[in-house]
Amino acid sequence: MVTTEAPDILFQDQGLTPIWEKVQQGQRLSEEDGLALFQTPDLISVGRMADWVKRQKTGDKVYFVFNRHVNPTNLCVLSCTFCDFAKKPGDDGAYELGFEEILDMLEDPEIREVHIVGGHHPTWPFEHYEEILRVIHQRYPDMQIKAFTASELDYFEKRWKVPVAEALDRFKAVGLRTMPGGGAEVFSDRVRRQLFPGKAGAKRWLDIHRIAHGKGVRSNATLLYGHIETYQERVRHLALLRELQDETGGFLAFIPLEYQIGDTHLVQRQASAMENLKTIAVSRLMLDNFDHIKAYWIMMSEEAAGMALNFGADDLDGTIGQELIAHAAQAKSPVGLARERMVRLIRDAGKLPVERDATYEVVHVYDD
Repeated sequence: MVTTEAPDILFQDQGLTPIWEKVQQGQRLSEEDGLALFQTPDLISVGRMADWVKRQKTGDKVYFVFNRHVNPTNLCVLSCTFCDFAKKPGDDGAYELGFEEILDMLEDPEIREVHIVGGHHPTWPFEHYEEILRVIHQRYPDMQIKAFTASELDYFEKRWKVPVAEALDRFKAVGLRTMPGGGAEVFSDRVRRQLFPGKAGAKRWLDIHRIAHGKGVRSNATLLYGHIETYQERVRHLALLRELQDETGGFLAFIPLEYQIGDTHLVQRQASAMENLKTIAVSRLMLDNFDHIKAYWIMMSEEAAGMALNFGADDLDGTIGQELIAHAAQAKSPVGLARERMVRLIRDAGKLPVERDATYEVVHVYDD
């Protein structure tokens, strides 16, 4: 824990004063507090509170990892309303990557983490997913594998009758280290019924991560925001994640994911930069038991992610390389950021760049 003096914040919204007092005293914020933080127009004050909390946890450090995203297929049995990535067999643009194609994407010896998520393929047996991890681990034994969302694990059990606990044991045996946080979307039955009725709901998603944490597989958590969800639903989502983290301590980081309008057009326009910053800041203030909050630049843009480093975020994810899911929805970010560019983005925000691995072990501090 880093100790920094609390700033003297001149609130435009005096209703934030009691929340700031609770933050300084280390008291947990209520859901009502979270809703007030989302609703206030006093964004700068919310950001200053979140930045102070961030500094208490990690000082001026901002993390990133040299990684690659691999999306093995976009064929998917689901038809989520918000998704531009998924295809059906025979659709234009449908693809399946072979093992050698995946290995070729990972040949850079500096890659420390491979992040694997994809569609719910209609015919690939469970053993195919095992083999993806096995061939990666055999070829690149020092590369840390982060693979398969709770939604995918739920599908493996429904489709191939492989219980989640067994699937995780088998994946660990062939190289799995951590799990991504995707598939959570927003923990709201109302939103689920409208946008992703075939996906695991809140209880199932949380149960799967509980099982993973019990097996020593740490994971991330996400929130998809900027579509039809309400502020109250966002806050409830954060509260449920906080409860599970109290129980297991298994989450590494929280990642707010900005909805990409693409061709789905659930709303008329993209979330604003102010909305991105507010979501980062409120997440940092509500999730007191999470060590890290990511500004996922590939969805929210480099510019907004850089600003978010002064609004509570302490991680930019990674260099990523080729990523297909967000870019299927026409994300405006570059497809990959080189290490030097990542370091510059962090320094421009007045922070200290720290390269890490998948579990936040420090690789190099760029303090020269």
